[in-house]
Amino acid sequence: MRATQAVNGSRRWSLSAVVGATGIVYGDIGTSPLYAMEESLNAAGAFDTEAVLGVLSLIFWSLAISVTLKYVSVIMRADNDGEGGILALFALAKRGLIAGSAWSRAVIVLALAGTAFFFCDALITPAISVLGAVEGLELLDPGFERAVIPVTLGVITGLFAYQRRGTARVASLFGPVMVVWFVALAATGAIAIARNPHVLVAVDPLHGIALLSHRPDVALAIIGAVFLAVTGGEALYADMGHFGKQPVRIAWFALVWPALIINYYGQGALLLEHPELMERPVVFRGERAVIARPSEKVLELFD
Repeated sequence: MRATQAVNGSRRWSLSAVVGATGIVYGDIGTSPLYAMEESLNAAGAFDTEAVLGVLSLIFWSLAISVTLKYVSVIMRADNDGEGGILALFALAKRGLIAGSAWSRAVIVLALAGTAFFFCDALITPAISVLGAVEGLELLDPGFERAVIPVTLGVITGLFAYQRRGTARVASLFGPVMVVWFVALAATGAIAIARNPHVLVAVDPLHGIALLSHRPDVALAIIGAVFLAVTGGEALYADMGHFGKQPVRIAWFALVWPALIINYYGQGALLLEHPELMERPVVFRGERAVIARPSEKVLELFD
């Protein structure tokens, strides 16, 4: 029995477990840089330095408090024999309650509500994440716009068809892919930060507070958009039973969290250096005028 536990313990600490956790646990939050920064700045209204630094500050502290402090440091301690998620919390809560009591019934209602919210998130998140990624095809050719929806449906269908093979198979496929993705996020962000390191002052929480206090009419909208940067953080707790606590934590501190922060700040540095990226200027292709996407202008900068 002890030998089996030792083998399982070493497996949970292995590099393959960390890579697998990166692919399964962080697939959602890892795609947030595709849209979270842009949506947050759109919600802020007028585009200026205050908006960029304020949004970056809010994103940094949202990831630090909501994910690192709440999930990684606190909630992941409340496991039910290694399992996490809403049903694990339900099982833990039921242990200290008298069956049939008012508190027991209240816990059941909360567990049902939490499960319903989880199903809603599971339905919406894959569509949003895959759609946000596939829209990048428009960078290659605007004519791909008509193919975005069909390709998205095809990718989602393929993902769910492969998912039935089990978590281990999915992790072996998507783990290395997500590791490469996070390395690419960090690399591209670091290049932009090196060009404009002043953006790092946004670590100061006063920039986020100043943005919200100076724009009270859109403060709630800004917070709602910034929340996109932490969507998927709940997967740390919900999916930790597949890999164990330690691989999930190692992946977060060693790769995912640094890569996300570097990329968000890299986006901010690029916008401070080239504010025209948020203006969507009119350009001409052939004989017709079209609205250039900021992503198209970014490609021009690296040509």
